[in-house]
Formats: sequence, C-alpha cells, structure tokens
Amino acid sequence: MVVNSLANSRHNLLGIRISAVNLPQAVETIGRWIDRKEKEYVCVVPAHSIMDAYRQVELRPVFNNAGMCTPDGMGVVWSLKLAGFRNVSRVYGPDLMQAVSADSVVKGWSHFYYGGTPGALSRLIETMQARFPGLRIAGTNCPPFRALTPEEDAQAIAQINASGADIVWVGIGSPRQEQWMAEHRSALRAPVLIGVGAAFDFHSGVKPQAPRWIQRSGLEWIYRFAHEPGRLWRRYIQYPWFVVLVIAQLLGIVRFSENTVNC
Repeated sequence: MVVNSLANSRHNLLGIRISAVNLPQAVETIGRWIDRKEKEYVCVVPAHSIMDAYRQVELRPVFNNAGMCTPDGMGVVWSLKLAGFRNVSRVYGPDLMQAVSADSVVKGWSHFYYGGTPGALSRLIETMQARFPGLRIAGTNCPPFRALTPEEDAQAIAQINASGADIVWVGIGSPRQEQWMAEHRSALRAPVLIGVGAAFDFHSGVKPQAPRWIQRSGLEWIYRFAHEPGRLWRRYIQYPWFVVLVIAQLLGIVRFSENTVNC
C-alpha cells in the first residue's frame, strides 16, 4: 500500500507518532502555524530518540504531543517508506533550520536561539546572517548544563517572551530539549518551538558536519561516532535493536502503544 505523505499524516514507529513529511512540507506547516499564531513545537527525531522513548516510556507523550515529529535519520525515513509513505524524505535539523530561515527573510519572522555557548551562538548568528541577509535575530540565551532554578527558568521565559520572537530554536540536546519544549509550550508566546539538537554546533563550525553523500547513504552515524566516540557510543549501540524492532512491528509480530505502556 502506498500512502501519500501529508503534514498531518503520522505513523506509529515503536510508539512514536512520526510525521510522514518531506522538508518542503515541514517548512510549509511551520509557516502556517506562525501565520495563524498557533502554539506548537517540533521534534526532529532520529532513531536514537525513538529508542530513548522505547526504553523510557514516559518520553512518549513528550514526542507524541508535538505538532510535528520529523524523520531525522535515514533509518527513520526507510522505516516510513517500508510502511507505505513513498513521498517522505529526511527532515534534518540543520537543513530545517536553513530552510525556515530562508523563508523568514521574506516573511519577516524573527528568531530566538536557546542553547549552546556564548561563543558558539555568536558564530551561529554571524553564519546565519551571512547566509540569509536580513535575517532577524530577536535574542539568545545560553542556559547552564544543569537544571535551572525556578528563578532562572522564569527569567528565561520572560526574556524569550519580551523578544517577540516568532520561532524559538532549541539546541540543548535530546531528550532534554523535547522535554523543555513540552514543559514550556504554554508559557511561551512564540508560535513555534523547534528542537534541532546539534544544528547550532554544525552551523557555527564548532563540530564538523558529514558530507552530503554520507548523510544520504545512512552512514552519518559512523562519521559522527568517529569524531565523538566517547560521547556517542551509547547512542549508536542501540541501532541494531532499532532495526529488529522496526521489522517486528512491520510484520505485525509486536505492537507499540503511543502511551506509556506497551501493548
């Protein structure tokens, strides 16, 4: 069966409702939310995030309550294609950031960057404004690498709201960024929050980005592991089990609840 990819089409992949979209559809959906002043958040979901939610079922509502969970990773894309979504393609965090930024120059949307370090954010702003002249940056915030105190959290919310940003880009790592967006969605006035993981580091040049041919081949994880083995080995050791579970789900051997209990 072939299923058309639409922005509102979601497929249960190991309990996470992945949006069967491609990059233009994702950008169009985000633009519609901004124009209508809707309040949504976007999770950019690779295989390791799905495995995190498989093992920590309390994360499932965090992802499933998002307005959109894009397929970030060729393993996720191939899984959707096997399920019948032929028009789906990878919606990679750094690419989504660039595509939305390009649209925003024309439409006047403003951006807030939440995450990273002061040095990295300065380089990020320089890079993005050089690529997209006229890009409006409403503000930045570099939270500490620990839980915020209630006072710090309130200050961050006030700063973001005072900026008047249309889009808040969140780059504090998964699943922390997804949890942050879910928890702060109602308190923030910006129409859209988008978690983009390492996109800040890639666009600022802090970390090297894999060549396009490696990204398309599905081997980006090897490239990244080679550069950060100590940090990423726990993430990528899950990938063989991801493949096994996806095959079992496609064959109907096992079902996965979208709630906090497997069925």
